Amino acid sequence: MRPGNNPIETYKAAKGGDGLRIREDLPRLIQQGAEALTPADKELLKWLGVFFRKPTPGKFMMRIRMPNGFATSEQLAAIADLAERLGNGTLDITTRQQMELRGYTLAGLPEIWEKLRGVNLRSLQTGMDNIRNLNGCPLAGVTPHELLDASPIVRELDRLIVGDDGNPEFTNLPRKMNVTVTGCLENCTHNESQDIALVPAMQVIDGTARPGFHVLVGGKMGSGGFTIASNLGWFIEARQAVDVVIAIITLFRDEGPREARTKCRLAFLLEAWGVDRFRATLATRLGWTPPSGGQDARVERHNDHLGVAPQRQPHLRSVGLDVTVGRIRHEPLRELARLARSYGTGEVRLTVGQNAILINIPQERIDSLLREPLLKELSPDPSRFTRGLVSCTGIQYCNLAVIETKSRAVQVAEALNARLGPDGEPVTIHWSGCPAGCGNHLAADIGLRGMKVNVGGRSVDAVAVYVGGRTGPHARVAQPIMEMVPCDEALPDVLATIIKHLELFRQVEPLQVGSKDRVLMVPAGAEDEESWMASAAEGGGAGPSTGVVAPVKRNVCALAELQENRGRLVSLGNKALALFRCNERVVAIDAECPHAGGPLQEGAIEGGCVVCPLHEYAFELATGRCTTDPALSVNTYPVSVEGGAVWVEV
Repeated sequence: MRPGNNPIETYKAAKGGDGLRIREDLPRLIQQGAEALTPADKELLKWLGVFFRKPTPGKFMMRIRMPNGFATSEQLAAIADLAERLGNGTLDITTRQQMELRGYTLAGLPEIWEKLRGVNLRSLQTGMDNIRNLNGCPLAGVTPHELLDASPIVRELDRLIVGDDGNPEFTNLPRKMNVTVTGCLENCTHNESQDIALVPAMQVIDGTARPGFHVLVGGKMGSGGFTIASNLGWFIEARQAVDVVIAIITLFRDEGPREARTKCRLAFLLEAWGVDRFRATLATRLGWTPPSGGQDARVERHNDHLGVAPQRQPHLRSVGLDVTVGRIRHEPLRELARLARSYGTGEVRLTVGQNAILINIPQERIDSLLREPLLKELSPDPSRFTRGLVSCTGIQYCNLAVIETKSRAVQVAEALNARLGPDGEPVTIHWSGCPAGCGNHLAADIGLRGMKVNVGGRSVDAVAVYVGGRTGPHARVAQPIMEMVPCDEALPDVLATIIKHLELFRQVEPLQVGSKDRVLMVPAGAEDEESWMASAAEGGGAGPSTGVVAPVKRNVCALAELQENRGRLVSLGNKALALFRCNERVVAIDAECPHAGGPLQEGAIEGGCVVCPLHEYAFELATGRCTTDPALSVNTYPVSVEGGAVWVEV
């Protein structure tokens, strides 16, 4: 295993490389309360599925592991009960086919976990450097449009990777891994954005067609954008699938980069090694080489599995329901569980589109089900702008988001329906509240990424607009067509124009420009750049300077001690600074990220910015401005080099 060199690696090392050992500290953490949590505690609790939420102090979020998006009415009823009694009643279905419980306290953890265990659910290894919830076709085993039922593979992988009590063999990855295994022919999962994806393929040998999988590796959505996964060119059979996936995971665990967090995903190991070396090393670990070839069995179309559809089982139907942007309260969730039990076999399937599907409904009971009051709220036939609507959590609950997304997404979809009407093809519209891309905005017809901009001296919510993204056999990264579009009453008109000419916009190709070509945004409240810089230099960044403090020039280190494009931490009294040597120029900025306290000296240098290793917020070295959220900034300090010594004025 390669040595680590970032704060999260340090936190893991303190637990012997196993983040799950934070369980040993739980009695103390619960007794002391949320206010006493250290940065290490907050990160390590994510190994247990417990997430500190900065917008809701003292209240936490929990991710519940639900492999393949499979759930039962008993499980959903238990989750609804927990949300009502111990949470704030609000739940979210995520793009990884699982549910998030919100608004509980640390004191509620023992009861929550006991209740979840009673219905065969757990929250382990759903955050940080783990294999996240395993995805698959939500209608696996029942859709007539699948080459094979891949859900047994997903269940076996989950048993090996997590089991009932967590597995330390898989808790010390360099970064997270997203894994999908699907036999669906209709592209109902985002395979090309996954670290590992097995997709249906056929191979003909001696005139006999054999079903199996192609192996895709190195896809991602965050850490710098959408990278389309590479096909290893192998054909594997279902009986080989578990071994191949585990081998890829352990190869990444042992050989993956562990320095700057923004460069630690599997995609970066693949980029450094190349596909040929990766494939050869993987074959050596397997002890055999899968055959090449096979034909991708998937069709071109995408199916969200909404509406009434026949199952492969005679006289049974599935009914896919639109849970708009995945947000649901405990009352309708409990009612959904009742309908699954009353009309079907008590099974519910969750989708990557944040929706829910009832299965095994007898044909003769469909009309009665469609008359149920809940189906007016969770429609099986939503509008074309709601049907493909996906949204991240947004600023209401997320530490990273810079704008509200869920409620705004719904409002804009309704406005588009009023402007453009119900006729026409559905349009996928995905919202991400920040560059992390949890809303998969780069894989949609229209993707919207949140930001803050200055309009008339006020900080307002805005979006960058992307067009033409898709996953599937001919995956494409959505291309940016507009920057800094305010989220005001004109936004629906802007999007309506794009939709009217969507085919034309889909032809947009990226224009290669220098990495330094960017629009600079002055934070809200600044009359001009100079006044804001004066304020920032004074230490506040929130308004004009109110006093004058004579700078003190300090010798901090020798120039030879600074490595090119690598940060160094120095302390001057009670002030911690991060020094960077870039192109023979030395810059000094505050070492603490104002977003969540991340150590900027550990960040990667990208395009004239340092990127925080915790949450990927980028700060311009020249100005201290945050390009991720212009409402944030760090102070910069004058630096001079004299006789090989580095001096900083503070």
